[in-house]
Amino acid sequence: MKSWEGVGEAYAASYASLCAGTHDDLVRRLGPAHGRRLLDVGSGTGALAAQLADVGWSVTGCEPEPTMRAVAAREHPLLAVIDGALPVLPFAGAQFDAVTANFVLNHVPDPRAAAREITRVVQPSGVMIATIWVVSPSWFWQGVAERAGLAAPAGTGLPPDKDFERTSAGFGRMLSEGGWHAVDVSELGWTWWATADELWRSAEGGVASAGALYLSLDASERARYARAFDRLCEEHSLDGRVALDHRAAVAVGTAR
Repeated sequence: MKSWEGVGEAYAASYASLCAGTHDDLVRRLGPAHGRRLLDVGSGTGALAAQLADVGWSVTGCEPEPTMRAVAAREHPLLAVIDGALPVLPFAGAQFDAVTANFVLNHVPDPRAAAREITRVVQPSGVMIATIWVVSPSWFWQGVAERAGLAAPAGTGLPPDKDFERTSAGFGRMLSEGGWHAVDVSELGWTWWATADELWRSAEGGVASAGALYLSLDASERARYARAFDRLCEEHSLDGRVALDHRAAVAVGTAR
């Protein structure tokens, strides 16, 4: 699995705006807040948690990476963000009325154990919403690597007994096996109009598989990678931005 160590600032300057593509949809699916308690697991730089607080939820964020928490503290100083990670959360059972996990369960080492832990901290019949990527920007970075004559980032994956099919149906089955009830999965698609600077900040800052590949290169390989990146951006840019289509599986379930 990909390491997110030390990438808070680079993520905030790049992929944070991509992952925000689901935020409005998650807020809508949760319904009226009425001051109820919500846990945002893997809250990252705090953007979703802050948006949920703005519409009336009593929000706690939970994020294990200190550089992510540092960005959250700077950008959202009133937001409570706790150090903690799935599959063992630092909260009592049935402590929250709802839980969100936006692009989190596609990164954990044991997705089913993580799903079960989410059900533990939710009130009976509490709402749980999670997302994973169905279509991600991996094709773009694979193209960069190929043009640079480098091995495309492949990721390390999970052992077969821990992994799940990265489709909407596979995501729903995994969550049901992890104890979620009445799981309903739909797909949400959008276009991320990214600037070349946003994309490059993600690679140079070590974000995701492409960033891990870039940081592993020597100086001459990095120069080739940068030239290939510039060429691909030029080919796919419109008015200075690169159009990247994305699709997420959005799952809604209850704890019991």
